[in-house]
Amino acid sequence: MTSSNPSSPVASISPAKAWISAFRPRTLPLALASILTGGFLAASHGQFRGEVVGLAALTTILLQILSNLANDYGDSQNGADSVHREGPQRAVQSGAITPEQMKRGMALFSGLSLLSGLTLLWVALGTAGAWIFVTFFVLGLTAIWAAVNYTAGSKPYGYAGLGDLSVFIFFGIVGVCGTYFLQTRTLPLGVLLPAAALGCFATAVLNVNNIRDIRSDELAGKITIPVRLGPSHARRYHWLLLLLGFGSAVVYVALSYHSVWQWLFVLAAPLLLFNARAVWQRQDSMQLDPLLKQMALSTLVFTLLFGIGQVI
Repeated sequence: MTSSNPSSPVASISPAKAWISAFRPRTLPLALASILTGGFLAASHGQFRGEVVGLAALTTILLQILSNLANDYGDSQNGADSVHREGPQRAVQSGAITPEQMKRGMALFSGLSLLSGLTLLWVALGTAGAWIFVTFFVLGLTAIWAAVNYTAGSKPYGYAGLGDLSVFIFFGIVGVCGTYFLQTRTLPLGVLLPAAALGCFATAVLNVNNIRDIRSDELAGKITIPVRLGPSHARRYHWLLLLLGFGSAVVYVALSYHSVWQWLFVLAAPLLLFNARAVWQRQDSMQLDPLLKQMALSTLVFTLLFGIGQVI
C-alpha cells in the first residue's frame, strides 16, 4: 500500500522541488565517474577530446535521470515503494508527482537522451565508419531501454536480480570503454581493467541500496542479489565488489607502469575500507542510507585520483 496523502510533507512541496528530488542528484556524480575515467585514459595517451567527453557526460546524466524517474515510477507501480521501504519516500509514492506526470517525464528524458547521444556520435565520428555509428546507436538505444525497464515495464529485469549486471556493464564497461573509443578510435584490452573497477564500485552502490531495502523488496517480489543471498552474504558480496574493483586498478597500473604517480588512487583506499566496514557493521537499514552517498562520492574521489595519476 502506497501513501498519497496530499498533506504529507513530501507531497506538499513545490513541483520544481519534487522533480529535482525525483532526479536524485546524489546519484549523478556516480554516473559521471565512468565518463571521466574514459577521458583521463584518453588524455594519458594524448588523445583527449573535450567536446566528446562533455557530450558523453551530458548523455550519461540524462540517462541517469531517466533511470531514476523510471525507478520511481516502476517501484511505485510494482509495490516496492511501500510503507515497508526504509529509504527516503519517493515522488510517486508520496503523491508529489502523479504516475501520468512521471510517465511524461520519462518520455521527455528518453527523447533528450536520444538527441544528446546522436549529437555525441556525430561530433565524435562524423561520417566516418557507418558501422561504428550504427553500433554505438544501438548501444544508446539499449541504454535507454535498460534505464526504463530496470523497474518499469511489464517484465522489469531489476526484479529478477539482473540490476547488478546491468550497472556493471553500463556504468563500467560501456561508460569507460565507449568514452575512450569515441576519442581514440581504438580500444586496448587493458582499458577493460579500469572499466571493471568502475563497474564494481557502481554495483557496490546499488548493493548498499538493495541491502537497505531487502525487506520491502522481498515483500514486493523484487528478487535482488541481497534478497537471494541474504543479509550476511550480501555484505560479503559487498567486500568482494570493492576488492575486485580496487584490484583491477592495481593490475592496470602494474601492467602499464611508467610513473609512481599512477599509484595516486591508493589514497582512496581508506574511503572504500570505511564503506566496506560500515556496511558490514551497520545492521539497521536506515543507518545504511548515508553509505549510498559515501560510496558514490568515494567512487568519484577514486576516479579523480586514478585519472590524475595516469595523466601526470
